[in-house]
Amino acid sequence: MFKNLLLAVLLSLPVLSSAQKDSTEVRYDDQNLTIIEISEADLEPFKTDEKYNYEIEKKDNSWWEAIKNWFYNLLRRFFEWLFGVESAPNYITAFLKYLPYLLLGLLLFLIIRFFIKANTKNILFSKANENTVILSEEEQIIKTADIQALIQKALGEHNYRLAIRYYYLFLLKMLTERELIHWELQKTNNDYIGELSNSKLAPLFKRVTLLYDHIWYGEFQIDAQGYHRAKDRFDQLKQSITANA
Repeated sequence: MFKNLLLAVLLSLPVLSSAQKDSTEVRYDDQNLTIIEISEADLEPFKTDEKYNYEIEKKDNSWWEAIKNWFYNLLRRFFEWLFGVESAPNYITAFLKYLPYLLLGLLLFLIIRFFIKANTKNILFSKANENTVILSEEEQIIKTADIQALIQKALGEHNYRLAIRYYYLFLLKMLTERELIHWELQKTNNDYIGELSNSKLAPLFKRVTLLYDHIWYGEFQIDAQGYHRAKDRFDQLKQSITANA
């Protein structure tokens, strides 16, 4: 048995030697080489092409770049704290992508809030204001309505804010009829103050207007006593307008 195994090993040695010889054989490339010469003219297009310009020009950061870098680093630290170091860059990229739209939405909100002079919280969450007089009603009241009857109706319902509203519209109507102001739907109370700037009525009208704005636009609730204190000022202006006619 041992002799047969030894004989098999000896017979396989030439085959292994031949295989090893073949695997280590070196072959040389005997093809003719073509030498390509490159001149300065050939290199010139590459010298002027910005794609092959690997020189880095160091520039000092401008104040705007400094602000952007500060803002970015602030965001990076915040998002790293919130989401972790590895996820922070993805969240920063998404945030910066939508940031212009967020700023535009905020700007529109502030503009709308400024022009309508409304309390946003009351618009979203409070009940409808039953005392609201819309602009079309204001025009109708000044031009056609019996304002004194409206005042008495509001007082009968103990709605003193609305009574003050009607009384102020009555004063505007008096000033318009006497051509002391030119009433228009789109004008503000400050416009009427400007129109009366050269009149003796200007100081009193300005005080009455500030009182009215505080009560009506400031949504300041008043009782009967508060109404009569305000009414005294309104009566004084009414008498002055009548005397000025």
